[in-house]
Amino acid sequence: MQVFVRDNDVGAALRVLKKKLQREGTFREMKRRRSFEKPSERRTREKAEAVRRHRKAMRKRLEREGY
Repeated sequence: MQVFVRDNDVGAALRVLKKKLQREGTFREMKRRRSFEKPSERRTREKAEAVRRHRKAMRKRLEREGY
């Protein structure tokens, strides 16, 4: 990942970097790996994420189709 610093404005470059990391999910990944996660907790979390993704997709589809 690259972020270019323009006109020696490091603050703006940091904001751009943080936004890119947030969008990519790096912060969430670091938080998750901070401590051990039991396999049962992992399955529960992944199932909840899948449900959330599915609901979001259905919401978007309904919005597009106009029902």
